[in-house]
Amino acid sequence: MTSMNEPECSRRKCKHFLGFEENEKTLEMIPTCAAYPDGDGIPDAIAWGSNLHLEPVDGDHGIQYEREADA
Repeated sequence: MTSMNEPECSRRKCKHFLGFEENEKTLEMIPTCAAYPDGDGIPDAIAWGSNLHLEPVDGDHGIQYEREADA
């Protein structure tokens, strides 16, 4: 089951998606992944869909979207 609050990378079954963690500054739950493991988490444009993260983005540590093998 998907949720309206589920980030696009999770819905698209990216193998690098880690889940949610609490942002220390805002205390909000933010989506994280291997490319954006901490701090501010996955940028909004990637997490919520206007950027599918198929090309490198500044700060992504060289990691882009890859579909899970069994998805």
